[in-house]
Amino acid sequence: MAQSTSRGTHDGDASKSKHADAVRETVQRQRQIQAETDQRDEQKKSQQSQQKQAGGKQQEKAPVQAGAEREPVNPMPAQHLRKPGNEHELREAPRFLANEYRGSGKLEGMAALITGGDSGIGRSVAVLFAREGADVAIVYLSEHQDAEDTKRYVEDEGRRCLAISGDVRDSRFCEEAVAKAVEAFGRLDVLVNNAAFQQHSEKLEDITDEHLQETLQTNIGGYLHMARAALPHMKQGASIINTGSETGIFGSKQLLDYSATKGAIHAFTKALASNLLDRGIRVNCVAPGPVWTPFNPADAPPEKVAQFGKSSDMGRPAQPEEISPAFVFLASPVCSSYVNGVVLPVMGGPHG
Repeated sequence: MAQSTSRGTHDGDASKSKHADAVRETVQRQRQIQAETDQRDEQKKSQQSQQKQAGGKQQEKAPVQAGAEREPVNPMPAQHLRKPGNEHELREAPRFLANEYRGSGKLEGMAALITGGDSGIGRSVAVLFAREGADVAIVYLSEHQDAEDTKRYVEDEGRRCLAISGDVRDSRFCEEAVAKAVEAFGRLDVLVNNAAFQQHSEKLEDITDEHLQETLQTNIGGYLHMARAALPHMKQGASIINTGSETGIFGSKQLLDYSATKGAIHAFTKALASNLLDRGIRVNCVAPGPVWTPFNPADAPPEKVAQFGKSSDMGRPAQPEEISPAFVFLASPVCSSYVNGVVLPVMGGPHG
């Protein structure tokens, strides 16, 4: 008996070490892709500086405020983060607590798993799910401090939280993450696929095979892996919510591969919704516009980060707390039992 226990512990340690090694490799790979893009950006910036001509300044519209709280407006901090991007390093902390939001037990007694739950939209969703009564497991890559912060915020809402580090590109890890969540909470009612990789490119020729595979395997491969792992544990009344994007609707000329994966996520949502309908499991998608999270400062150069979201209909980026209530709506059986296969735009206007 002792030998069996020892062997099981050894296997578990080996598995944990394997995932940690995979995470380190993924972070190094993403940072190399980022470094190559940063170098091209600097070259372009230098060329533009030499060619810049004086021009008339157009009158700018005032940013729109339409919520319960006044949200930050441009300019945002001119900051560039190393991938994968840490929320605690952002100079303007994203708003995620939704202080005016009052829980009413919409997810009471349920359990959720959220990928990319350490920061940004994922963090705000985790907090609101907990406020509505759900226990929450968050999956993240290597942002350990952010994950611990999110765990604390969830627990402050009176619910349990499990933080799991790993790479959603790895289907084996996805299976293990789901198993850990089910073991901890005894059930799985909501899966939120939210983890993503984004790195802009001026030209299609700049997207290397490594860059392309990183985007494809994270953004759509990871969603498929996690959904496949979760489904055996999900019962009638459960739901899957995918994070899409306005880029999946309108495209983005500098986010060619990312836009393609977000369009694929929208199609995957509708296809899986039809596939699971007879099982009573709903599948929907939230398609945000620009949102202030570590995601874009870990992509764009500082001068573009400062103007992030300025061209949107509301003239400013959303804050995570303005997006997360849409996930609560789609997760709650009392709110959306007849909502299935929907791509819900939360873009601040019809044009994002």
